[in-house]
Amino acid sequence: MAFSVTSSLVHTSSIDQAIAAHFGAFQPLDRLNSAATAVNFSTRRWSVTPLNAELNRNDSIVSAAAAVSSTPGLLNAAEVAGHVEGEDYGELAKELDNCSPLEIMDKALEKFGNDIAIAFSGAEDVALLEYARLTGRPFRVFSLDTGRLNPETYRFFDEVEKHYGIHIEYMFPDAAEVQDLVRNKGLFSFYEDGHQECCRVRKVRPLRRALKGLRAWVTGQRKDQSPGTRSEVPVVQVDPVFEGLDGGDGSLVKWNPVANSKGDDIWSFLRTMNVPVNSLHAKGYISIGCEPCTRAVLPGQHEREGRWWWEDAKAKECGLHKGNIKEENVNGSAVHPNGTTPHSDLFSSNNVVSLSRRGIENLLKLEKRSEAWVVVVYAPWCRFCQAMEESYVELGEKLAGSGVKVAKFRGDGGEKAFAQEQLQLGSFPTVLLFPKHASRPVKYPSEKRDVDSLLAFVNALE
Repeated sequence: MAFSVTSSLVHTSSIDQAIAAHFGAFQPLDRLNSAATAVNFSTRRWSVTPLNAELNRNDSIVSAAAAVSSTPGLLNAAEVAGHVEGEDYGELAKELDNCSPLEIMDKALEKFGNDIAIAFSGAEDVALLEYARLTGRPFRVFSLDTGRLNPETYRFFDEVEKHYGIHIEYMFPDAAEVQDLVRNKGLFSFYEDGHQECCRVRKVRPLRRALKGLRAWVTGQRKDQSPGTRSEVPVVQVDPVFEGLDGGDGSLVKWNPVANSKGDDIWSFLRTMNVPVNSLHAKGYISIGCEPCTRAVLPGQHEREGRWWWEDAKAKECGLHKGNIKEENVNGSAVHPNGTTPHSDLFSSNNVVSLSRRGIENLLKLEKRSEAWVVVVYAPWCRFCQAMEESYVELGEKLAGSGVKVAKFRGDGGEKAFAQEQLQLGSFPTVLLFPKHASRPVKYPSEKRDVDSLLAFVNALE
């Protein structure tokens, strides 16, 4: 099974209702106002099989989509699809922007049923679990175990499982990838060349695998968490980076119930509800990640000062929430995805060749090639190109030494007309395969841009 599910009981006490009222106008138990409603609601909750009682800790989070969908009392995939079809999440974000985290959480769990899960990092986002409990709805929880977390965090995971009566489902990095990274660059290469590569192996790729079994996920992102990067996080959005169960753009919805909350508000809530917290917080740790990359902060310092402290403040993101990062140019003005201001280049990797105009023209002229080539025609400002960066870089790694070259060609600006005429560019990104024994490139026809789909395309034609 993929996820742990906790069948949260309905809480009808006056204490819970008073707490819910205190932290927002939303009353999660309004449906219990009449006796008949109370009976129906309670029956619906108890009809849910508590999957967490059946889970083994080594169960895969990805494999459970089919197994869980038939559970009595939970929404199946077809029902969820009916709920989300035609939904305008931009408008929904506006409608919910002034709602309490509890109301937003309830909406998320109601809408997606068993196709949504809460991402739990072992820090103050335990508030998400408490909000989920207060809704009275079943909920799933998963976490990324990078293999380098603090001992206190592992003990905290165990305490949380016991407190909520759940099993957290852990996603682990690929052992071979970690082995290659450590053997080639050592245990602490991130202190020298930045944390992105290590985070990609230990966090981003495991998360990508987890989300492929979902249609929505819940995060603890807040606008006040990181200077200059998370100031525009909406409470709900179509995920701009990751793909969900159906694959392709728009296949995953991301919920950020505490986006508008302040850190102090979260801590007031945690103290009021008397929930377990990571013991590192009492030692000056606020934002908690891997042990080598996390340290305590001094009074008055921003919480992200304790993460990747050797890097610039604008780089303090691991890639899990790349789509929510607000970039700035050297003058401090916001960068918008229209190509009018500078953007960092994409697909930077030793395994991805950067082609010039002359290089791509030479490739087009060859009727027979000694090696096949995969080329992405892209624009750095395009959010769809940004979203596939991780999978395309991974494609380059997997095809290294295989006889298939992986390359990129920037097709915006002055090159756009050429790309449209010669490279079949309709929209960014466009992926082309130049086979060994064919003069014309073959255009990748799908919007599924995960590495497995791209590999299947290459293997089918080579």
